[in-house]
Amino acid sequence: MIQTATQLTPPFMEKFHGKLIGILRWHQLDELWQTILLDSTNEWYIYHIGDTPPTNTCPSDKVQHFIKELDKLLKHDHDHDYCGIVYTDSKTSPTFIKIYDPNNLGQVCGSSNLPPPLPGWILSKTIPIDLHAEFAPVGNRKRWWQQIFS
Repeated sequence: MIQTATQLTPPFMEKFHGKLIGILRWHQLDELWQTILLDSTNEWYIYHIGDTPPTNTCPSDKVQHFIKELDKLLKHDHDHDYCGIVYTDSKTSPTFIKIYDPNNLGQVCGSSNLPPPLPGWILSKTIPIDLHAEFAPVGNRKRWWQQIFS
């Protein structure tokens, strides 16, 4: 039996590329955080893109601390009357949340020919994979890079 690319895609990448809902207003973000904090299982992987992906979920107190600190950072560094940098698979039963770093937004909306930047953080109920490895530069860029220093 031949496996298709869909069958080979890890669940984390299916979530990463799946349909997400934008959290447009700050009160919606507050509601999303509250939903997470009220989650009885509260078993979340907290993945800071650029670090090694976590292999264990965080304890509830760490999830609460992360949300509190991240909320402060987002509202301070993204000084707008709207949010627009957080995306989730569900507002009422989230299992996957992408959070973009306000200081590294680039062209998140995809209105340019450049690929959008990776998010800064991901909260996930699914074990993450290394996004930097998944989105490694194409071969010609690697060869170009190696030629400079050879």
